[in-house]
Amino acid sequence: MGIFSSLFHLNRYMLLARVVIILLILPLHEFAHGWMARRFGDDTAEANGRLTLNPLMHLDPLGSVLLLFTGFGWAKPVPINPARMSNPRKGIIWTSLAGPFSNLLAALLGVILLQVEFPFYAANAGSAALLAIHYFLSGFVTVNISLAVFNLIPIPPLDGSKVLMMLLPYRQSYWMQQHQQVLSIVLWVLILIGALSTPLNYLCNWIVQFFLWATNWIGTLVQMLM
Repeated sequence: MGIFSSLFHLNRYMLLARVVIILLILPLHEFAHGWMARRFGDDTAEANGRLTLNPLMHLDPLGSVLLLFTGFGWAKPVPINPARMSNPRKGIIWTSLAGPFSNLLAALLGVILLQVEFPFYAANAGSAALLAIHYFLSGFVTVNISLAVFNLIPIPPLDGSKVLMMLLPYRQSYWMQQHQQVLSIVLWVLILIGALSTPLNYLCNWIVQFFLWATNWIGTLVQMLM
């Protein structure tokens, strides 16, 4: 992904969007994990005070700083105990998917707000307030989709790896569990050399275009009512 690629391309709107994501969306991501685990009978997150949207309970200092300046970051993982789940295999899959799904929902909300705002922005191109809102929402959507796509990479310790391990045959799943540290190092190397940038950017752009297409009627409706 090239975690330092956006360091010198920051603007105040993107910075504000990232602050909002750190304070609201990272906690939502972890809350979603804990909430889904609770649905399957695991109350570990709740017992540890992590079934909350309070950012102070979730934020990781290094992960927050990195997200603020690079767009790549993380929160403290919510504790999960599969042994307490009524259906551990299914529970782990859905619990792992809940976090990225919350990012996609947040991004979809941002796209809907963009569709509502864009007709006003297009009709009042000189408005500094509308320009600020437009860039803020664009940054909000971009970072949320990037977080969702990144977390779905099937390499430990990311959410996608937990889904993959539950879907693989026992031998392959066991191998992944035994080599999680090595695979995590491989992930960091791929990030630092930017090897993930092209495929991740392609997927992110595809999701953005899909969301815009699916919500285009909202912008058309707003324009008709103006």
